[in-house]
Amino acid sequence: MPAPALKRDAGRIGLLFASLGGMIGSGWLFGALNAAKIAGPASLIAWVIGGGAVLLLAFVFAELSTMFPQPGAVIVFPYLCFGRLSAQVMTWINFLAYISVPPVEAVSVINYSNNFFSGLVDPASGMLTMKGFAAAAALMVLFLWINLLAIRLVLKINNAITWWKLLVPAGTVVVLMFVHFRVRNFTQFGFAPTGMNGVLAAVSGSGVLFAYLGFRQAIELAGETSNPSRSLPFAIVGSVLLCILLYCGLELAFIGALTPASLANGWAKLNFPGISGPFAGLASGLGLTWLAITLYADAAISPGGTGVIYNTTAARVIYATAGSGFMPRLFTQISSNGVPVTSLALSFFAGLLFLLPLPSWQMLVTYISSISVIAYGIGPVVLLAFRQTLPEAQYKRPFRLRLAMVFAPMAFIVANLVVFWAGAGVANHLLGGLLLMFMFYCGQQFAVQRTLRHLEWRGAWWMAPYFGGLWLITYLGPTHGTGTFSNLSGTVVISVFSLGIIALAMRCALPDPQAAKANYMRTDALKFLTVPKA
Repeated sequence: MPAPALKRDAGRIGLLFASLGGMIGSGWLFGALNAAKIAGPASLIAWVIGGGAVLLLAFVFAELSTMFPQPGAVIVFPYLCFGRLSAQVMTWINFLAYISVPPVEAVSVINYSNNFFSGLVDPASGMLTMKGFAAAAALMVLFLWINLLAIRLVLKINNAITWWKLLVPAGTVVVLMFVHFRVRNFTQFGFAPTGMNGVLAAVSGSGVLFAYLGFRQAIELAGETSNPSRSLPFAIVGSVLLCILLYCGLELAFIGALTPASLANGWAKLNFPGISGPFAGLASGLGLTWLAITLYADAAISPGGTGVIYNTTAARVIYATAGSGFMPRLFTQISSNGVPVTSLALSFFAGLLFLLPLPSWQMLVTYISSISVIAYGIGPVVLLAFRQTLPEAQYKRPFRLRLAMVFAPMAFIVANLVVFWAGAGVANHLLGGLLLMFMFYCGQQFAVQRTLRHLEWRGAWWMAPYFGGLWLITYLGPTHGTGTFSNLSGTVVISVFSLGIIALAMRCALPDPQAAKANYMRTDALKFLTVPKA
């Protein structure tokens, strides 16, 4: 009897809805309000900038994922291009980026539930009580149970939830614009009261970027579709385009539906007390009780659906990481349903740690956005390197990004700008934690090997000036930093810095990537890469 394996049951619509399910979660419920408070009506520009930035990354990963359609492909890319050590570093980043989302979405559901079942959240600190912790843990058990089903059933459940998650915000846009749309709101206090600095701040600090991050869910399921060259670009790019239209529509409807009383003190003073959320608050104020009730229900369903699909993809990332030799082989075990059960268990138990006392939901969202874009940021660099080391004449791309020499550097710059805009506080925790993990890894390797010369330093040394320089520029920035750079001047510095890092990384790429050539377009039985042990 053949050993259990992942199933190729994910079709185009299933992959599209996987990405949509990862994107439409708790972010949209407050993004419109937070962006409007920072940038006023110009927050519409922030949604376009954020969507355009993520679309650049989506195009990059559409090319890479069709070249190497394997489960948990993001772990594959850096190894094939730069070698084992760089892949090991990216493994830690991706692990943290994925396992942290389901518990954060669970916390979001519990925070909303506290409006009806008091005692789940401490009103003074905003932290979960013991009752709230138990409720969030129970919700994560539900996420786990759903993910024990076969992938086609998980995606069917996600499809049903995603239809709801699409219809509720889209219906909200239509209803609000039909019932109450006040054109004066767009000019009464100026279209851009805080200028371009406010627009840029809204991109990173209001949840705009967080609302878009999630398109990569389809990439992690690349090894479970029978036609990756068609299904992946459709799902990756299509999900981002749909969300750009949806989020811009929500912001437009929100601004137009505001009453004169809401704007009496200007955009910065907009407020909807409690945790009802801005759209539920607007619906209640306009007498649309049925819509308010629907939005209360969505406040639980949308984050819950996102928690389910992130558990799905987190398990695939761990599975691929272990299969490629970067984690114990224990985490490659597959159930009879084709589910990576031990990887799913690790994702669940590691995620429970994020339910311990933590900062605010908004701080967690900023942290997740920053670590996710660092994980995304390796993609543009890999794409540019492969254009040289895997020439298109011999390795034809199933999906080819046009003008890659322009768009890939732009995508890398955008990823680094998100970290810069998030501020020094987030960078200190994020990059400081990464440094500690690297030091621990080197210590462990030295204890076993009595040397560090076996590590593939050649392909990874560019990461030292990259992470160090990114931290320094962010430390000199305006958000919790010294203020040496403004958002505008910092953007210029980050752009120049990013181009320099690309040049360094290109010099470090493997000149003849034999593993990449051997695994190009490989779809045979979902086998793992053969990665030498350290």
